[in-house]
Amino acid sequence: MIEQMKKQFFVSYNGRDKQWAEWIAWILEEAGYSVIIQAWDFRPGSNFVLEMQNATVQAEKTLAVLSSNYLNALYTHPEWAAAFAQDPKGQKRTLIPIRVSECEIKGLWQQIVYADVVNLSEAEAKDVVLAALQERAKPTQAPGFPGVSLPPAERITPQRVDYPGAEVPHNLAKARTGAVNFVGREDAMTQLHHQLQQQERIAITAVVTGMAGVGKTELALQYALHHKKKSTYPGGICWIGVQGGTVGVQLLNFAKSLLGLFPPEDLNLRGQLDYCWARWQPPGDVLLILDDVHQYEEIQDYLPPQEQRFKVLITTRQHWLAASFEQLRLPVLSESAALALLESLIGASRLQAELEVGKGLCAWLGYLPLGLELVGRFLKRRTNWTLARMQQQLIDKGLQLSALQNPSGDMTAQRGVEAAFEVSWEALNQPARDLGCFLSLFALAPIPWRLVIERCLSAEDEEGLEDIREEQLLNLHLLQAVEGEVYQFHPLVRQFFQAKLALREDGDELKRSFCRGMVEEAKTIPENPTKEQVEAVALSIPHIAESATALEQWLKDEGLIPSFEGLGYFYHGQGLYEQAEPWFKQCVEVTRCRLGDNHPDVATSLNNLAALYNSQGRYKEAEPLYLEALDLLKRLLGENHLDVATSSNNLALLYSYQGKYEEAEPLFLQALELFKRILGDNHPYVAFPLSGLAALYHSQGKYEEAEPLLIQALELRKRLLGDNHPDVATSLNNLAELYRSQGRYTEAEPLYLEALDLYKRLHCTVPKAGTQKQNLSI
Repeated sequence: MIEQMKKQFFVSYNGRDKQWAEWIAWILEEAGYSVIIQAWDFRPGSNFVLEMQNATVQAEKTLAVLSSNYLNALYTHPEWAAAFAQDPKGQKRTLIPIRVSECEIKGLWQQIVYADVVNLSEAEAKDVVLAALQERAKPTQAPGFPGVSLPPAERITPQRVDYPGAEVPHNLAKARTGAVNFVGREDAMTQLHHQLQQQERIAITAVVTGMAGVGKTELALQYALHHKKKSTYPGGICWIGVQGGTVGVQLLNFAKSLLGLFPPEDLNLRGQLDYCWARWQPPGDVLLILDDVHQYEEIQDYLPPQEQRFKVLITTRQHWLAASFEQLRLPVLSESAALALLESLIGASRLQAELEVGKGLCAWLGYLPLGLELVGRFLKRRTNWTLARMQQQLIDKGLQLSALQNPSGDMTAQRGVEAAFEVSWEALNQPARDLGCFLSLFALAPIPWRLVIERCLSAEDEEGLEDIREEQLLNLHLLQAVEGEVYQFHPLVRQFFQAKLALREDGDELKRSFCRGMVEEAKTIPENPTKEQVEAVALSIPHIAESATALEQWLKDEGLIPSFEGLGYFYHGQGLYEQAEPWFKQCVEVTRCRLGDNHPDVATSLNNLAALYNSQGRYKEAEPLYLEALDLLKRLLGENHLDVATSSNNLALLYSYQGKYEEAEPLFLQALELFKRILGDNHPYVAFPLSGLAALYHSQGKYEEAEPLLIQALELRKRLLGDNHPDVATSLNNLAELYRSQGRYTEAEPLYLEALDLYKRLHCTVPKAGTQKQNLSI
């Protein structure tokens, strides 16, 4: 039974290479081979594991679709390993790899010969695949005789045989390329060709929505020039610049001048084009390129018949042009490709001399090909300029730098960066311009949409804002979707919108509105955040930081503490002390500068910084800050104030950690008495001095005095905060520590376990006993 079901090849692949696998399987079956492939033969209702087992048993050979996807996947390894195990010496060639994309070959794979179709045309790739299945690679013609060296004049140099027919009709001279070195688009070129052979139409758009300068026109032009040489489109290659508004006329002129087609004069333009499409010669595939399409209506009446021979390639800034077009989204360059482009313009030695600066330069330009080419050509002319000088000039002048403004005459792009963005700006309606300018206030980081609609623009119509985002900013490639409801600007697009914002009369009010929103978001960050709380606010942190630094002057006085405090708590609560310290220090500096030395917020900022040092055991640095804060609060608010109680408790904790028990105890008692008097006995804050005082007695060996205080704090917290709270876990841990010190292990163990379980569920760390929020307010 198994013998009857035998197949010649099992195509093994990763799901991301499904299109390659199916193409190869089709080629094999078309050539008469029998094939098993998951996409065709594993049907709904079958058992996947058994199907895979049957495939490896029934197939004589396994053909592996080799790529980084395949090599890094978990479940492809058993498939090729089974074939390799049957024939480790490769004598029967039971494992035949076909490399379809660039990938790093390591381990056992280095010992196996593979067929390579990377960057080949479809016809070439087909030949390579079929040749790989043959037992011998004997050529069809006799090799040249190697024994005689003729004089150069008589020597025959083997050359690739060119297309034997007439030269491909084309008008590519009107779209002359200025690219010095076309880099970083090899995969896009391959994907583009593959899609054009599969689909009748394909629209090239940029993955950065509406993004100008990403190289859409250059890719289309390079593709056309490459396939002109290969005679892929013997029926002709026609390049049409759409923005002249003469699409139909340009097509008709191409047909008349290059194809010798002269339709009857009495027909209208559409009729004349129909006449040409029907009589288009020479035969074979035709490539029509429509460059820089803004709206589908611009080309709708001039498209060729939907026949397989007519391939239509469109470049556009629109995210969505028409349902009938297959999209190829073009991203900005990778860092390595950006460096290669820069190197091709300024030379390898110059780049290597300042490689790290060069990397920073590419990052500042957002790896945008247009920006890189403009800067590279400028540096090529200014040989006395260092890359560091260029980078500083970009930082100082931004898009106004002349290097980004004026393309040279031999460049493909004939607009500078700002002028290219201006085209998209002109297509925006006023509400979209308003939203774009407002979003440019956010940091150069992913923007959670909830920050926009909940914190900043809550008074606006939510659906209206979403429509503007989708139909305008995203559709015109001026904003890019990251994932979910998160979006981000390209660095140069953000600068462009910020320049527009600077011209607005309401710019200051927009900045104040943004800062108010970030203050509200910062207020949600607790002193000891759980893992869930950290994750919930993590994407907000760069934007809160932007409001506290670049836009600090637009923060209201009452917004200073929440902004800096929230940033400090975010890092302090995770034990990231080095990241927290600058924010707490800046808080002290800014509040002193803005509010003067005699203000309660200055005392709060001193307390926060001291608490950080206390957590790190930097007691000598913490003590003078605590003392200054307590003295300031007593002078400004009097002895009987909640903030004085808080500050007293903090100083008591510091003394307790240092073993200065005589100084600590009266401060704890003072804080406890104040909390009870001001807040009453049943308030969570009362538990802080209770815990601190208990820890002090514990350290002194006064276990009988410590135990009732810890029990009281635990009961208070459970009653007021609930069982699932970090402070409850802290009280459980403190009581367990006391019992352990007394040798009461049976009583300590369940408390430890309960505390540990609670910490794990809440994803928080164990704080020191008695610590509390630095800025208590009612």
